[in-house]
Amino acid sequence: MKIREIKCKTALSTSLLPGLDYSLNPYKGCQHKCVYCYVPNVLRIERQRWESYVDVKINIPIVLSKELKKKEPGVVGISTVTDPYQPIEKKYHLSRYCLEQLLKYDFPICIQTKSSLVVRDADIISKFSDAEVMISVGTLNKEERQLLEPNSSPLKQRLEALKEYSTRGIKTSIFFGPVYPTIHVEDIPMIIDTFIDYGAEEIIIDKFNLKPDIWKNIEKTLSLHSNLKNIFRKNWVAYHTNYQKVSEEFIRHCKRKNVKAMFAF
Repeated sequence: MKIREIKCKTALSTSLLPGLDYSLNPYKGCQHKCVYCYVPNVLRIERQRWESYVDVKINIPIVLSKELKKKEPGVVGISTVTDPYQPIEKKYHLSRYCLEQLLKYDFPICIQTKSSLVVRDADIISKFSDAEVMISVGTLNKEERQLLEPNSSPLKQRLEALKEYSTRGIKTSIFFGPVYPTIHVEDIPMIIDTFIDYGAEEIIIDKFNLKPDIWKNIEKTLSLHSNLKNIFRKNWVAYHTNYQKVSEEFIRHCKRKNVKAMFAF
């Protein structure tokens, strides 16, 4: 994967996502290589190209510091079109440096990631008066995660990161999505209970959207795993019906457990 250092002209963008006023993306491109990533479709970038590079916005902390002097306070989503704690963050620390700037003005923040690296910045995040750490999880199956989200953190590490922030009194949530087609109604109580055990105060559920080229990408990835590929192919046929039942059970079980439940978008 090609790593390119670039300079950006802006840091904060107006966000159209619910609950967010601004979006902040220190990187463009992502090393996690999630097979089902929607970003290429959203940004209209060829999928193969999207997976081949990461642009590192090396000046974004400086640009952000200037913008914060003029911006109205609002919730900053970190990040919205790439993971702020993908592996390259270990080297460049851009997400951390941006957090330092945001803390000076105490802008509310919402961090969404599939990486346990977010724990590194607990010392800064715990100082915000309004902060949320959201961990994305689409399955609790280790094999499926390794195949479809190859460079993301192992599931146990993600959940332990959530627990760390929960014990620190930081608002914690789970983005339960995209819900894998291998998940069935009877799996939901165990999955939700696991999220709650690790400290999730809120759980947002989202379906698996087969946008153009995604199924082709999944088939290619699972080509050497014929059994799992066949299961995925079979379950896609009834996915929307099954997801409806899964989401209904999700709502019911969250009510039973008194945890806030929401649907994405």
